[in-house]
Amino acid sequence: MSMDICAEIKGIKYKPLCVKPLTCYNIDRLDKALSERANFILKINNKNEIAISWWVSPKRTRSYPYARVYETLGFVGKKVTIIPIIKDEGKDGDRDFIQWDTISLMSLLGVYVIIGYYVKANKNPNYRNKITNQKFDTEYIKNEIQRLLSYQSDALHWNLEQIDKIFEIANRAFSFYEKISKELGVEMHSMESAKRRIEGLYKGKETFMQFSRELAHKAQRRESITTQPKEYLTGTKATITIKNYLGGYYYFTCDEVEIHGDEIYLIEAKHTKSSTLPSEGDIKDGLIKMILFTNLENISFNGCEFRPIPVLKLTTTNEFIENLLSKSEREFLNLLKKEAETNGFRIKINNEFFV
Repeated sequence: MSMDICAEIKGIKYKPLCVKPLTCYNIDRLDKALSERANFILKINNKNEIAISWWVSPKRTRSYPYARVYETLGFVGKKVTIIPIIKDEGKDGDRDFIQWDTISLMSLLGVYVIIGYYVKANKNPNYRNKITNQKFDTEYIKNEIQRLLSYQSDALHWNLEQIDKIFEIANRAFSFYEKISKELGVEMHSMESAKRRIEGLYKGKETFMQFSRELAHKAQRRESITTQPKEYLTGTKATITIKNYLGGYYYFTCDEVEIHGDEIYLIEAKHTKSSTLPSEGDIKDGLIKMILFTNLENISFNGCEFRPIPVLKLTTTNEFIENLLSKSEREFLNLLKKEAETNGFRIKINNEFFV
């Protein structure tokens, strides 16, 4: 059984405690920063600094991009994440495209997205048609950062403007992949199918705008439905439709949902088969969902309101024994516990609540 939950977010209040210190670079050293760090502070001039993270691939399941973004969320100024519109590794590798859902989540978190593109690469010596070590067009990114400094509106509007430029950015990306292909003698994936995927992304924005308008009309009618779910639900997959303060509606999924009386447990699950705990990157990936879940208001299902209990569920194939954790794992777990207590979510390790 799938559940469709509705909720609102009027603003994000969250104190991330598991973040690592960020190194500061001047903007003229952006190339070096991108080659050395997954996230950093960029000093633009004597008055302006921003926190930057970047994605190796636009696909969310590679290289823990949410964890990269999480590390910047303790910064008090503007947070920016750079995402390649497309990452083509060549015909012997993967090809990934930026997704509307990614833009949507970053907008809710108040993170400004700069959609970038790769202009350089090296041939992977182990494959005939595969490239590696791809590099962004940093001059383009610097120009976008300068433009962002004087941008007065919120992340959602900035990010929607990025989507409006998606065809222009995609054409640049395609041109540079053609150049890389000729220079390195590597065959890339079909550009025709890539163009169709980019069109799909633009439609994602149009759907978001239309979907938001339609749901705004339906919201009042939904409130009149008062069917109380009588069965005890446990471990049920759910979709959550979140309305933000600007009136936009966003779709997200929740790994598991449980209803206990007037409480609804929203559970984000992370698992490891071989380690004593899921990796730090995996856990921080889950913390991004905790930021959303701890800020939900007016949460309802079938017209009935519930009090949300966000839960980060960590599971291990082997029995979890805290004494077997390394010193660094214990320190991280203690910090995670403090973050949960500070921000109001619970942590469950296998079948026991840790917080």
